[in-house]
Parts: sequence; structure tokens; C-alpha cells
Amino acid sequence: MPGAIYAEGLVKTFGDVKALDGVDLDVPEGTVLGLLGPNGAGKTTSVRCLTTLLRPDRGKAVVAGIDVFKQPDAVRRSIGLSGQFAAVDEYLTGRENLQMVGQLYQMRAKAAKARADELLEQFHLADAADRTAKTYSGGMRRRLDLAAALVVSPPVMFMDEPTTGLDPRNRQQLWDVIKQLVSGGTTLLLTTQYLEEADHLAHDIAVVDHGRVIAQGTSDQLKARTGGERVEVVVHEREHIQAASALLDRFSLRGPDQGGTKVEEHMRKITTPVSGGAKLLAEIIRELDVRGIEIDDIGLRRPTLDDVFLSLTGHAAEAEGEDGEQPGAGQSGTGQGRPHRKEAAT
Repeated sequence: MPGAIYAEGLVKTFGDVKALDGVDLDVPEGTVLGLLGPNGAGKTTSVRCLTTLLRPDRGKAVVAGIDVFKQPDAVRRSIGLSGQFAAVDEYLTGRENLQMVGQLYQMRAKAAKARADELLEQFHLADAADRTAKTYSGGMRRRLDLAAALVVSPPVMFMDEPTTGLDPRNRQQLWDVIKQLVSGGTTLLLTTQYLEEADHLAHDIAVVDHGRVIAQGTSDQLKARTGGERVEVVVHEREHIQAASALLDRFSLRGPDQGGTKVEEHMRKITTPVSGGAKLLAEIIRELDVRGIEIDDIGLRRPTLDDVFLSLTGHAAEAEGEDGEQPGAGQSGTGQGRPHRKEAAT
């Protein structure tokens, strides 16, 4: 049975640019899928197709058991969407913004007010409930935007880079809210530029590049694809780089001709994949000492999602919007199928 969010062979082109080239996704109910990828990879376009804001050229998509392309109105009633930019009315108060969304979904005024009060408390906005949104900080607007997406308690949520631009405290608060949602049974597709966020929140991670899913699995499974442990050594003198590199080659899981040991001369750092843990690390330290190679730092670490990202896509994660996608693609809708005002005509 397909999951709460299911996509098969999604294709979308904009002129000569193929934004999606056969995207397949399957998100089980009550789980979080983290969607990672470099700028222009197709993350936001995927979200826009799955939330009815764009119609793909080909493919199939089912959300909450509803065919996205045959019954878009029913899909909108079953989802919440928080886009990259907070889409709140800055001339309304926080409370009025939430009550307005409730009434747009035909909630009675009393019920909409009660739900607004509940969400203002949950998102730590109660003290600012009666201030206009234009007086809110960026983090407060982000939380208000997410609260608006939850007014009618959707079973499926889409969050397109929800914590972009937030300070660590506000980001942690949003993480806590996301965990509460999922523990209550909500299914979530999350795009993010913060690899730590995907590592922290996602049950499964899909890496998208050039409009295709090039890898999917748990964080641990993806990390295992890039190899196991690594020893990193920073030598004190640049003249010792070659000797230290030759030494680490002896312990490397892959020989020097296989690119096992990597040297970053400007940082005087040598890295090599190993197995053996702390016992091997102690042996390397002894060997360096015997050879009189003074070091500034040495450590043993597991691959990070940054390593996975670099290995799969060829470069590190970017922090900007998806410049390669359709103009305006970063400004996706927010709330239960509410398009961002700047996109209403697209």
C-alpha cells in the first residue's frame, strides 16, 4: 500500500529546464521524510506538485489517499503547507491571522477563536497575540505561519525549509513542535537546507539532484554508503604532511591509488577511512610520535550528512534558495492549500 505521501515518475519542465525528471517518493503514515538536495535540484518543485500548486507534465501522486491531479480540492482540505517565506497578513494581529484562516475553512467564529488561542499558546505567541504581525520578529512570523498551516489539524504536512533564517533557539522550538505533530500521527515531508535538521527529525531521507531521487534511506544507512570511521590529523609543520600522509595510507581501508587518504595542504590536514576505533587511533598516535611528527589535532569521526551530501552530489549543501527552479518557486504557499499572494497568478 502506498504511504500517506506517494509520488511516481513526476516530471516537470520549464522551457528547456527539466526541474523534475522522474521523482519517486513514498512516505509512510506518521513519519517524516527529509528532502535534501543542492540548489535547483527539484525539492521545492516536488512540494509544489504534491500540494496542487503546480501540475506536473507526467507522473502520479497520491496524498492522504487522494489522487492529487484528479481531486486537487480534496487534497487541499487534507494538507497543511508552510512555505519558505512566512505568508501572514502583517496588518492583522496574530490572533486575527489564525481566526481568519479558520473561518476561511468554514469553522464557526467561536471554534476558530478557540483554535487560534490554542495555537498561540503552543507556538509561544500568546503574549503577542494582539499585536499586528508587522511588529513580529522573523522567528515569530515563521511560527505564526506554521500555526496557520495547522488550524484545521491536517493529517499530512509539507514544510519547505521551515527554519530558514531562524536563530538556534527558535529553530529548536520549531523542532519540538514538529516532533509533537508527528507523535500525534501527522505525516510530514520536510525540505531543509540544514543537514543537522534532517538528521535530527527525519525517519527517512531522500537526496534529490537534477530532478531525480539519487539516494534514500535512514541517516545511518546513507552515512554507511560513504564509508565508516575516518581519522583526521592536523600536523604542526607543513613539511611533515607527506610523511604523515604515507603513515595514514598504511592504515587506510583504501590504498593511495584508490583515493583513500585525502590531504588538505592549506589546513595541514590529512584524512583517511579506517576501521578499528579508539584502539587504532592510539596506534596511529604512537606511530606519529615515533617518527617525530608533531600534531596540532587528531580525531576519529563517523561520516556526517555533509559527507553524504558531498559524496552523492559532488559539492557541499548550499544555503540559498533554489535558483535553478521556476522563478518564484521558493515562494510556495502556506496554510491549508493557501497560495502565497505573490504566486496567486502562477
